[in-house]
Amino acid sequence: MAASVTNWAGNISFTAREVLRPAGVEALRKAVVGNDHVRALGSGHSFNRIAEPGAEGVLVALDGLPQVIDVDTERRTVRVGAGVRYAELARQVHASGLALANMASLPHISVAGSVATGTHGSGVRNGPLADAVREVELLTADGEFVTIGRGDPRFPGAVTSLGALGVVVALTLDLEPEYGVEQYTFTELPLEGLDFEAVAGAAYSVSLFTDWRAPGFRQVWVKRRTDQPYAGFPWAAPATEKLHPVPGMPGMNCTEQFGVPGPWHERLPHFKAEFTPSSGDELQSEYLLPREDATAALSALGNIREAVSGVLQTCEVRTVAADGQWLSPAYGRDSVALHFTWVDDTDAVLPVVGEVESALDGFGARPHWGKVFTTGPAVLRTRYPELDRFRALVRDLDPAGKFTNAFVREVLGD
Repeated sequence: MAASVTNWAGNISFTAREVLRPAGVEALRKAVVGNDHVRALGSGHSFNRIAEPGAEGVLVALDGLPQVIDVDTERRTVRVGAGVRYAELARQVHASGLALANMASLPHISVAGSVATGTHGSGVRNGPLADAVREVELLTADGEFVTIGRGDPRFPGAVTSLGALGVVVALTLDLEPEYGVEQYTFTELPLEGLDFEAVAGAAYSVSLFTDWRAPGFRQVWVKRRTDQPYAGFPWAAPATEKLHPVPGMPGMNCTEQFGVPGPWHERLPHFKAEFTPSSGDELQSEYLLPREDATAALSALGNIREAVSGVLQTCEVRTVAADGQWLSPAYGRDSVALHFTWVDDTDAVLPVVGEVESALDGFGARPHWGKVFTTGPAVLRTRYPELDRFRALVRDLDPAGKFTNAFVREVLGD
């Protein structure tokens, strides 16, 4: 009998012949060796069927594995188990006097799932979360454990891998000395005359929010590292009350604002670990395109803002530095990321997603792998210049296609 489990938002059920939650690495190995089709599930914070194995496959949930977090203070690294979420990782890293260079907007997501799909935070000099990975430990189709580290020619395909190479057992991440962050919020930043480079580079991490009901940005969130200079944010007025990116949601769910200093892991995310992130009842889409095209892309979206605003909760604009992962949406180019939190109505949202993609078509936009998009596989494949090398890596590590599914096969063109 087919089993199913839902994604984080509860709006997608992943169909599988069986859902397994192995309690240890040996049980995970037996699950992989004993089944022909396997997909791994982390925190389920995806909005498409990237994790679905199909009715003949097995979905392996990683949340039952030991929550390994081994900090090496001398080497400034941490080895983290595949099922660990950023919130717990960050707490233990901070307790050791060290820090991650960046975090996503919410700390509730699993480390392995985040880096596998190209998830990121913000900052003109901050690459995706996969940038911190120095070593990947994979359980491959034949039950063997393979470690791929920096310097290995396979490494550029091994981190942001869509789960197509094997089940990640653990990752080793780079750390740095701990640092503090102050978060400031501002309101009503005009779009007309926007100096995007100056605004985006004003601090360590900058996020712009709009509902597209009017030109310009309702909110700006500025995260300043206390060990770095900060010249202020003269383009918009300081907020007078605590903000939440989604209109109508309580600001108490969000990390501290008004410049109150705090440790890195309590300021870099937008949302506190103990509260539901964002709104919960939602769909999400995101597109990364060259940062140099940010102003033109925002202008293009402004031309369809009536359609967008009708099904939108909030839109966040961030920056991501280029990285070298073959399937990273930020591969080879400094990027601007346009993130859409939609209402939870697939029928109403999908036509608008198509309009957004048409508006951004001339910019070579790459969708986030774990979110809603309608870009056709043939077009998508043209936007990843190293896709052939990734295909070869999949054939090498998983020749029978145990870890592929319909989603991955479309991406690879197989």
